[in-house]
Amino acid sequence: MREFKILREQLTSRGGGIEIDLTPLGFSGHKMSAYQNYLGGGMLGKIVSNDTIRTQCTNVALQLEFSHRFKELDLIGEKLMKLFYKKMNGNLKGYRDVQNRNYASY
Repeated sequence: MREFKILREQLTSRGGGIEIDLTPLGFSGHKMSAYQNYLGGGMLGKIVSNDTIRTQCTNVALQLEFSHRFKELDLIGEKLMKLFYKKMNGNLKGYRDVQNRNYASY
């Protein structure tokens, strides 16, 4: 897989996020982000991802156009979440433990 084209990146002790352009990966004009919320008490939640294709669930034409590629989007999302974790922590040690947490405290 090609290297991600990062559009925005914010990493803090209270979480943050990273956003990439999906155009170089064959999803012209679309973006994906991975982010992590602050749960409180010094604890961060799990890292989640979203994309501009599936968030537009009422756009039936868009959903039909890309529905056969949702698995590919899931794989890109997993790689992006791992990249975000690695940028926050320097390595992937503990990634699975973080992914067992809630993503929000409410």
